Amino acid sequence: MTHAAKTWLEYYELQEEGEKLFELRKDDRPYKVGDYFLSQEFDNEKNEYTGRELRYIITYILRDADFLGLKNGYCILQLKPIDY
Repeated sequence: MTHAAKTWLEYYELQEEGEKLFELRKDDRPYKVGDYFLSQEFDNEKNEYTGRELRYIITYILRDADFLGLKNGYCILQLKPIDY
């Protein structure tokens, strides 16, 4: 399964440089290890997508870790870049 997600400019740039290989997201989708994650650059000032995208595979998901400070209903996705 592929999960397409809006990614603000400053975070997209960090992903593109390889510095940010995780996502903190609401856990409102059926994320699974092995799923694809499509990061779509979004300009929140213009309220539009730029057309640039990065593709990843989800390699780990942290859930149910409120004892670590992760708010209930959220998850952290570990991402590995993939090339098409």
